[in-house]
Amino acid sequence: MHINADHGPNFATLHLRGEFDTFYCTAFQNEVSALQQAGVHRVVLNLRFVKFINSTALGTIIKVSKLLKGQGGKLVIARPSEFCREMIKKIGIDRIVPVCDTDEAAQAAVMGVAAVPVPKSETEAGPPEDESSVIFSPTDASRIEHFLSQTRRFKELVNPVHGHKFGSNWRGIGRMARLDETGLHFSWNGGDTGLEVFAMGQLLSIGTELKVKFRLPLFQSGFCEAMAVVTSVEEREGGVKIGAKFTKIEERTLAAVKQYSADMKYLKDELHSV
Repeated sequence: MHINADHGPNFATLHLRGEFDTFYCTAFQNEVSALQQAGVHRVVLNLRFVKFINSTALGTIIKVSKLLKGQGGKLVIARPSEFCREMIKKIGIDRIVPVCDTDEAAQAAVMGVAAVPVPKSETEAGPPEDESSVIFSPTDASRIEHFLSQTRRFKELVNPVHGHKFGSNWRGIGRMARLDETGLHFSWNGGDTGLEVFAMGQLLSIGTELKVKFRLPLFQSGFCEAMAVVTSVEEREGGVKIGAKFTKIEERTLAAVKQYSADMKYLKDELHSV
């Protein structure tokens, strides 16, 4: 990762580029310390070109924010990449560190003045990547045959992250709500199946065995795979929320899930201490 500093009137902007992981946390803290020694306590952190950030780096951002605030200063995040924005929102860091879509808005925020809103089309934001996708399919093909027409069953789906096709076998795409070493929870709006909410719940009723694929964004890995059984179904307006318990998962994947769960707890504890 590279860090460049631009100095403005009474504040500085740190431009980060590359992967912000544990190895570079000390370098980031050293940059902030150097600014403080120079009397600068208001910092804009530009994450536009940071394509990956891990839990330790996120924790460091929280600590730096507390440090600057304690000295009468402020930390503001500017133009985060879609990956960083997803993690910042998921953890809840945006509740204590302002996140701005433009450099001008971030500079105004760090100095405590109002900025003119800029339309989203002018923020140069790239296409979103959904790091919270859960891809699932009942192992019992008869359930799919019963609930979905032949046209729906064999329509090719496209991976929302990479854009390539999954193939002709039906798979649903949900959104992760919670994940730990015991299992996961995800929401599903039915996609293009045309199913009513009640039918969605029937297709994924309690006891249904699923093959699931999911991502661990903080580990910069591809999709993890596991077998799970549905343990809860909650019907909601426009979709269902599914709880599933892992029944078969590789030890390496399970270890990564445990670390992910621990990292999320650590970050939430850091936020609560603010």
